[in-house]
Amino acid sequence: MLPLILASSSPYRRELLARLNTPFDCISPNIDESPNAGEAPEQLVMRLAQNKAEAIANNHHNHLIIASDQVACLDGEILTKPDNFENAVMQLSSCSGKRVVFHTGLCLLNSQNQNRQFCVEPFTVYFRDLTLKQIERYLKAEEPYDCAGSFKMEGLGISLFSKLEGDDPNALIGLPLIRLINMLQKESVEIP
Repeated sequence: MLPLILASSSPYRRELLARLNTPFDCISPNIDESPNAGEAPEQLVMRLAQNKAEAIANNHHNHLIIASDQVACLDGEILTKPDNFENAVMQLSSCSGKRVVFHTGLCLLNSQNQNRQFCVEPFTVYFRDLTLKQIERYLKAEEPYDCAGSFKMEGLGISLFSKLEGDDPNALIGLPLIRLINMLQKESVEIP
């Protein structure tokens, strides 16, 4: 089996991949993540996931490289990471009572033979009607300022939702494990 590399500095993706109980290294790709003019969210995450994998492959031959990227969309607009309390309050206030769609691009690149597998995994979150007090209390409890959408689904963020729709809840955290396992099996990586 070729060694695995997760092309990410995200602690959330690292935690998810560790669930598969398969050894891997983490290397942060250094790429420009700016969207292209007119680029749809699905195109953006697929391009960025592939670019991340290719950036790592340039210096790591004979590896399986896992790369992922994610955007959240509210009413067709991409939500960024809030970075601070004030931006997170505005973001969650705008999401209150609405549907937010997360698009997660996933790429598995075999740097030995250049075989690429990729997909975009959608996941939809329906927010409850939230009061300002609920939003502020949540943000002070979890401080999810490095998360698109201003929440951590794997924590207290679940309390913000009325409904979730999608094939893999891990996609919402940033790494769709069900699709990744299928891709890894095609590369002769057996899990479990």
